[in-house]
Parts: sequence; structure tokens; C-alpha cells
Amino acid sequence: MPTEEELQAEIERLRAENESLKKPARGLSLRVSEKGALSVYGLGRFPVTLYREQWEKLLAMTDQIRQFIADNDAQLKKKE
Repeated sequence: MPTEEELQAEIERLRAENESLKKPARGLSLRVSEKGALSVYGLGRFPVTLYREQWEKLLAMTDQIRQFIADNDAQLKKKE
């Protein structure tokens, strides 16, 4: 049977581990998927995965996307 000090130390260790898991990811990262698509990790719970041609189409729309965001700023929610 663990002592009270050992139990308290274990609780503190678990609290520290829990806090470290709550922290946001280190940032964005890119990987090539098994099927040869490009995956962006770190935007949300799941990666955003598109094939090269899809990324190129999306990136070509950068100015349109920025303008759309500006035009619809009041309706778009921001995750904090």
C-alpha cells in the first residue's frame, strides 16, 4: 500500500501530465500521407489532407479567401 506522500506525488505527476496534454500543439507540420497526399497537422484534432492538385487550386484562391473572410468577418466565428 503506497504511503500518503507517494499518493500525493503521483497526483502531482498526473496533474502535470494532464496540463502538458492540454497545451496546444507545437505548431503546424506537414507530412506526406501513405497515399501520396499532403497532410497539414496542428490546425485541429484531425489533419487536413488534400492531393497536390487540390492544394494548388486552394492556394491559387488565397486572395479570394482573404477577401471573403474580410467581407464576412461579422458572421465568422473565431476559435480562441
